Amino acid sequence: MAIHLRAHAFAANPLRGVSASTTAVSPSAAAEALRSLLDPSSAAAGAASPHPPHLSKILPFRRGRPLARSPDPPASAPPPAAPAWRLAWLPPSRVPGVAPDAFVFLGAHAEGDGKEAAAYWAVDVSDDEGPRVDSGSGDGDGSAFVDLRTLMVATDWSDKDAMGDLAIAGHARALLEWHNTAKFCGACGAKAVPTEAGRRKQCSNESCKKRIYPRVDPVVIMLVIDKENDRALLSRQSRFVPRMWSCLAGFIEPGESLEEAVRRETWEETGIEVGQVIYHSSQPWPVGPNTMPCQLMVGFFAYAKSLEIHVDKQELEDAQWHSREDIKKALTFAEYENAQRTNALKVNQMCKGAEKGQSIAEDFKVGGGEPVPMFVPGPFAIAHHLISAWAFEGAPKVPSSFSNL
Repeated sequence: MAIHLRAHAFAANPLRGVSASTTAVSPSAAAEALRSLLDPSSAAAGAASPHPPHLSKILPFRRGRPLARSPDPPASAPPPAAPAWRLAWLPPSRVPGVAPDAFVFLGAHAEGDGKEAAAYWAVDVSDDEGPRVDSGSGDGDGSAFVDLRTLMVATDWSDKDAMGDLAIAGHARALLEWHNTAKFCGACGAKAVPTEAGRRKQCSNESCKKRIYPRVDPVVIMLVIDKENDRALLSRQSRFVPRMWSCLAGFIEPGESLEEAVRRETWEETGIEVGQVIYHSSQPWPVGPNTMPCQLMVGFFAYAKSLEIHVDKQELEDAQWHSREDIKKALTFAEYENAQRTNALKVNQMCKGAEKGQSIAEDFKVGGGEPVPMFVPGPFAIAHHLISAWAFEGAPKVPSSFSNL
């Protein structure tokens, strides 16, 4: 069964794009309003601000983890209803002692027609000696700082609001981690200071003043196809959980096109020569290492010109050709649904104070309790949709202009 999403996970951010841009809240105006709210010496902060206190919403992060809430599902919900998580937005008063320049503007959004737009911010409160964050929920639901990967797997991909929250959290983490790593100017070494409400940085050296932009690391990810034998090439890395297989992927090098990167990476990692390369889609991926806070995964189908595999053991643990039928069996909807429900319950328990839960490696089991022979990444990853599209729909035809590549 193919799973079709409105957009990839971490895409379709409701605070960005055409619909968000129609909301007339500039970053500078939003920053001025927030500064007045945070400054205790401003006696008339609420009256003077174009954004009253309840219209400035803060999302705290601690060590790359956003603050989330997970109320229990209503008693009227049909079983086995899993609890839905949401981002725990706080008013500025609940994030005391944070310098105004530490906040990063995420965008503005009006909840409905005729309503004022709220300005949304993110802030890193990781310093143990720093400010205390008060969730102030007051409703018994609780909140917790939850790893973004856990939230990703716990997200119901049919829930538009949850997918929107995941995209916002991914955007926020990417910006905050970039701020944590880009503290100095790469040209002269002087301190870099936030500008444009934290969406850019600038060198503080008056003789330099270099503008610094958020980092994006482009990655090609490709499903290599043996058209003659109706097979696809999947690989394993040593860091993968047991029995998981996925697409090949690699970073783009300076001076090469996306198509060239697909061919080079496939050859280097498996010894397979690739001819035609066809674009599928792209996905922001803000759950990589802190040094690369926002990768952009650019997905392709790639047709093999050779079939003999020579695995680079420094890059991969294994790579094998898999038949279409075997891959269809690995795309078991019930197993992804089970993983989502298990992680949703884990988030719910964390928000109630529990710290431990099942790992994703324990989530992929068949009904009788035995592990499935193999599985591929879930619907939250572009790899899933590359593999699923080929398994159930077939790869697109190669344009005639590329047929001789």
